[in-house]
Amino acid sequence: MFNSINGVLTEKSSESICIETHGIEWSVAVSAKSLDSFGMVGATVRVFTWLYHREDQMRLFGFPTREERALFLDLIKVDGIGPKQALRILSGITAENLETALEEGDVHLLQTIPGVGKKTAQKMVLALKGQLSNIHEIGKSASIPQSEFEDIIQALVQMGYDRKAATEQVEAAASALRSKGANPQENENELFRSAIVALSTGK
Repeated sequence: MFNSINGVLTEKSSESICIETHGIEWSVAVSAKSLDSFGMVGATVRVFTWLYHREDQMRLFGFPTREERALFLDLIKVDGIGPKQALRILSGITAENLETALEEGDVHLLQTIPGVGKKTAQKMVLALKGQLSNIHEIGKSASIPQSEFEDIIQALVQMGYDRKAATEQVEAAASALRSKGANPQENENELFRSAIVALSTGK
């Protein structure tokens, strides 16, 4: 249902953040390790999300990258690990180190994560070794800052345009909108059209 939320960071705690967008404030559960990734209160942020929905409960979980979300979704495939424990696991170890431990079958390292015993660590390795959705992508994505208009850029890349050129044209179009007093995030269709025109004409 939700892929991501763009908005202003209004609150941060040890277990969650709040983001305001279009007059709605969202409470999003996040890992302790990812808190710094979202910047300071007042910053414009993008959080990739996953909605947990049961008859008696709804909870929105958030992640700084698509890859970390994919790792979370891998974790909840393991028998006995639910969303809350998966988030606690991500709070106790970096995504990169967790991915490495799973791929190498390092049960000892997994047991250093608070709340993970030997049996759980063994189940994690058995279920996920060689099966991770985004192997080798987490560290890569962390080293490449993502634009706040990543969806538009990705759409242009899928159309065959060079990523660097697409990013430059989208950012240029966003700057032009800001100079007119408009909010680029509320005019994504215009951003997309302007970028395509610029890319097509080689401007």
